[in-house]
Amino acid sequence: MQKKLLAVALGTLFTMPVLAADAPAAAPAAPAVPSVSAILDASGISITGDLDASYNSLSGTGKFTSGGNDRVFDYAHNSFTLQALDLTIAKQPAEGFGGLVDLTLGKDASTIASYGTASANQTFDITQAYFQYAGGPITIIAGKFATLAGQEVIKTSGNTNFSRSILFGYAIPFTHTGARATYKISDAASLIAGVNNGWDQLTDTNSNKTIELGAALNPTKSFALTIQDYNGAEQVNGTNLLSGNPGPQGRRNIFDLVATYTVTDSLNFVLNYDYGSQENATLANNTNGTAKWDGFAVYGNYQINDPWRVSVRGEYFDDKDGYRTGYVYVSPAQLGGQKWKEVTVTVGYAPTKNTELRGEVRKDISNQASFAYNDGIGRKDQSSVGLEAIYKF
Repeated sequence: MQKKLLAVALGTLFTMPVLAADAPAAAPAAPAVPSVSAILDASGISITGDLDASYNSLSGTGKFTSGGNDRVFDYAHNSFTLQALDLTIAKQPAEGFGGLVDLTLGKDASTIASYGTASANQTFDITQAYFQYAGGPITIIAGKFATLAGQEVIKTSGNTNFSRSILFGYAIPFTHTGARATYKISDAASLIAGVNNGWDQLTDTNSNKTIELGAALNPTKSFALTIQDYNGAEQVNGTNLLSGNPGPQGRRNIFDLVATYTVTDSLNFVLNYDYGSQENATLANNTNGTAKWDGFAVYGNYQINDPWRVSVRGEYFDDKDGYRTGYVYVSPAQLGGQKWKEVTVTVGYAPTKNTELRGEVRKDISNQASFAYNDGIGRKDQSSVGLEAIYKF
């Protein structure tokens, strides 16, 4: 029995694994290197963007007979275009200090650049750059930021059509430089107030400031309403093509309303209305007075299925005095404004979450022969076809 126990003990001894002390020490595992996204998530910083490229074909030259562009971004007569690379870097905590920087690279930069910084061949713009403080129901931003007026926005992924509306380009500003405070009364209502340098001005062109007042209301799940008003003295420049210099200043006002009605998760309708005026403007009859413009746009957006959607837009813009779109030649003794209408149909196809392809047809009609053509003859209408590819990251 003792011999048997001894044999078992010896067998166990010789079959035991080598003790750790007798084996070479294993190298410690290298610490994991955090990814860039993990670092950004931990810091609360987000980096997002859009890449927007297009092909556009216009029957006209993309210009009014007055010389200004007759489209906002898609004014190339027949061209492939890198519209924009929009890059946004932001840290916007629910409480405390933060900020946002929004950069635009590409052809669109020349259109949205602030007064005094824009050039025809510009391909870079600091579109937004502001500090933010959030505390309780109040959020305050200070710096350069996008206007709250209008249904459409600068960044293409925020819109349902490829081409921008008449109202977006000719009725309202793009950006402001100043300060804005938003007070959230409840989940259904917020009030906005601000003071800024005016319309698209990084540095004020006069010593006066523009006051911004607004409200965002969402009384029901299916209905939302935003109201904005901007009022202040501005240099009388705009697209006043009879003047070779900025000229005098006068009070400028824009009232903007956007109403959204959501019928189902797949279908909604939007109405955008604008009314604007500029005092001390040179009018089409070469007298001084208050130039006025107004218009509305109606949108219908339908999500057909997961990848496919369609958006239809119709709008009307009355540039009564030619101040926003440029004076139109009527006769040797008369210049005039114009009444401008357009209808746009856009079909979108999203093969992935981050990608969308858009095809669009559009028809513009004016009561004046305001659209320039290559043969030198102005016409009352213009048609276009556009293709757009968007990648979001």
